[in-house]
Amino acid sequence: MIDRFGRDINYLRVSVTDRCNYRCQYCMPHDGVKSMAHEDLLSFEEMYMVIHSFVSLGVKKVRLTGGEPLVRRGILGFIQSLSRIHALEDIALTTNGSLLKEMAADLKKSGLHRVNISLDTLNPDRFKRLTRGGTLQEVLDGITQAKNVGLTVKLNCVLNKDINFDEIRDFVQLSHDWKMDVRFIELMPIGENVDYALRHFVSTQEVLRLCPDLVATEAVDPSSPARYYRLPEAVGKVGLISPLSCNFCHDCNRIRLTPDGKLKPCLHNDMEIDLRTPLRNGENIMSYLMDAIAVKPEKHLLDQHQTIVRQMSQIGG
Repeated sequence: MIDRFGRDINYLRVSVTDRCNYRCQYCMPHDGVKSMAHEDLLSFEEMYMVIHSFVSLGVKKVRLTGGEPLVRRGILGFIQSLSRIHALEDIALTTNGSLLKEMAADLKKSGLHRVNISLDTLNPDRFKRLTRGGTLQEVLDGITQAKNVGLTVKLNCVLNKDINFDEIRDFVQLSHDWKMDVRFIELMPIGENVDYALRHFVSTQEVLRLCPDLVATEAVDPSSPARYYRLPEAVGKVGLISPLSCNFCHDCNRIRLTPDGKLKPCLHNDMEIDLRTPLRNGENIMSYLMDAIAVKPEKHLLDQHQTIVRQMSQIGG
């Protein structure tokens, strides 16, 4: 599917739930957010219909997100059903890693190809404070198990002035020591946490300033939002994702489906197209999918202080 700006939209991100077993400071307000009613969530069967329709239009990759996708019952069977869609080339999942130790083997057997694990600090006390109760060792064990069963693993680290600025070099070193890609992501002003994001913002340029031995590498995937670098002799790469300081809109190839059945052509825009109603009315949804591609904006307006109403946990990042 080619949009009006010549971008090939071939990547669908599906938020399967807004629920999460963490309440990370930059993702949710202190008191959390009201969970969506069960009847408002798309069933896995409805999500499958949307994904299958998108694949017929040219989508090649699906990433499952949340909330925390592994807390939704039936996720393994859902992944298994997606693995039977022959034209779907890549099934990935973004997780906080807390449930991976127990689930990694079954995820691999179900047909999952890769996982991105959110990890923002290597300090157990900071981790507990940031996640409001999480245990770092659970995530570290999950990373080990995911690698052991053969899943491709990347780490996502959201830069935060008060949480991990002094750990940037340690995370970069993991690309060498753990032989995996580590990606730094700028805080994004979304939902009720706009002020928090602005107060704690760190540009990805700080990574290059603090780690001058990083060497730029050629882009393997031109549509990836990350610019990649590598330490000498490291197997893993270091990615910088800079939605604010260096946006990647001109190559954006993705579209998002929220847990309650709304298509979001752009993460940083409140425009949504309702799919739940036509799905439950038995309508053919193809025209709605094509409408979503047709209205995908050229770029976001974060630099003009445009804010997003939904919480990140309700969108899926």
